[in-house]
Amino acid sequence: MNFKNLEAFMDSLPALGIPQSDITVWQDHKELFRYGTGIECPPDPDGLFFLYSCTKVLTCAAALTLFERGKFLLNTKVSDILPEFADVRVMAGGGAYTVPAEKPILMRDLFMMTSGIGYNLTSGEIRAVREATGGRCPTRDAVRAMAQMPFTNQPGSKFLYGLSHDILAAAVEVMADMRFSDYLRKAILDPLEMSRTTFRASPEVQAKMVKQYRFNDKTGVADPMPLTNMYVLGSEYDSGGAGAISCVSDMIKFCDAMAMGGTGKNGARILSPLTVDLMRTPMLNEQQRATFNWANLCSCYSYGLGVRVHVSKEGGIILPDGEFGWGGAAGALMIICPELHLSAYYAQHMLNNKEEYVHPRLFNIIASSL
Repeated sequence: MNFKNLEAFMDSLPALGIPQSDITVWQDHKELFRYGTGIECPPDPDGLFFLYSCTKVLTCAAALTLFERGKFLLNTKVSDILPEFADVRVMAGGGAYTVPAEKPILMRDLFMMTSGIGYNLTSGEIRAVREATGGRCPTRDAVRAMAQMPFTNQPGSKFLYGLSHDILAAAVEVMADMRFSDYLRKAILDPLEMSRTTFRASPEVQAKMVKQYRFNDKTGVADPMPLTNMYVLGSEYDSGGAGAISCVSDMIKFCDAMAMGGTGKNGARILSPLTVDLMRTPMLNEQQRATFNWANLCSCYSYGLGVRVHVSKEGGIILPDGEFGWGGAAGALMIICPELHLSAYYAQHMLNNKEEYVHPRLFNIIASSL
């Protein structure tokens, strides 16, 4: 194995305007490579980042532990768990009016982003619940408000990136009879000894966080920004879609466990190999995949239960079919490849993140370094 190309690529990122980045690569429960670069170099190995949408993979894995306990099937109606979703309405007439949903939202729709709900964090319904709860915005209250928002698409008709996994977190709360973040800790974080991962941006946590930036396209410079996360609606809102905070040293434990069939380096089993295989099964039908429009993914990937799934080398990504994972708004990337027992976690903390350049190159450089 030779990771000189990966090291050189990491060293090139500050010139692109990425202030700092950190990566680790594991295979067969062993670290092969760890490297950080940028203005805070060497980076704190335990420095904390907002995961943003990498949270989604943790959420879906936590929900699948309940699937393994028989709490739901993929075709279970969401309204059987969250009754407020029994009467969803969908925009029609170019948004001029709404109509009833033509069919129920299923649990598979939440995992697959085919529920029909988009990202609208400033709707009147959400503003009202934030005001009514004095800014606390408990997860169940917020998700009840989401059920009153007009959905963009009919359930099951299209892939639409949105609040589906936030709703999934609320379903986990009901099925597990505890707060989502507490169940995630019980089912995933504690078993894998991910002690630094949290949903609470307390002053103590913020003191350990890596500086956050936003790249300015006009100036070509990454501007510092506050340590805030717009997807966290309130102090009691556990955003299953974007709310977690973690570090490279923790997240690789999860990625490694998933690459090794659901069992971590410490021997803790969080999911069965068959459930991991289900998670990374391409689920989108032809119509849904036509709207899976990630520019740097769509020609090589489909989507499974909350994760991209590699299905073709046609677009030039050389990882084996079945590789899966996701990314985050500040530039994080999860690579999980059971065929090679390979996992990698890349972190940066810059919104407007240049992922369309960085991520495809990381896929190929890591694969070709083995």
